[in-house]
Amino acid sequence: MKSLQQNPQLLEAQFEFRFGTIAGVNAAKPILLISLFLCSGNAVAQAGEKEPAAVVELGAAASRSLTEGQSSFGPTVAVEATPIENWLELEAGVTPLFRRHSTEWSIDLLFKKPWTLSDKMEFMLGVGPEWIHTNAYGTKMDSVAAEIASDFMFWPSRKHRLGWYLEPSYEYKFGPGHEHSLGITGGLLIGIP
Repeated sequence: MKSLQQNPQLLEAQFEFRFGTIAGVNAAKPILLISLFLCSGNAVAQAGEKEPAAVVELGAAASRSLTEGQSSFGPTVAVEATPIENWLELEAGVTPLFRRHSTEWSIDLLFKKPWTLSDKMEFMLGVGPEWIHTNAYGTKMDSVAAEIASDFMFWPSRKHRLGWYLEPSYEYKFGPGHEHSLGITGGLLIGIP
């Protein structure tokens, strides 16, 4: 113990060995631990019901700015997991939207409350933060937004392996101009066992 107190480099190396570092490859450890924590509750809760551990959403998105009166279109991809069965769904997604002389990339995290309407249909209402990077006429801007979305999920079979969804949403940007917009996404649902 005295050798550790006398040699601070040895103490720092011992700490890095036990707990990892923040820089470089070891920065992934906290993210991995959080992911495992969220997925472990999901796996235990759904073991008897054979529900997917996660659902991937692949589709198309359209958005109409209520402030500027312009429309944007693009692809979208999201992953959804259930940390608390029948109470909380988490959805993280990325959507690039394109219009003339403008590109907008958004990353969102929605906290959704699910309701099972039948074996083949679900409804969710969610709210969450969104980060938006816009490049319009060569000017780049980042802003934070809030999003409210309703999600309709349709599953042709009871196994919930393949389905489709429709998700209308409202977005409010806290950046310059305080833009309001309405959007809709829709596409394919893929259940990951």
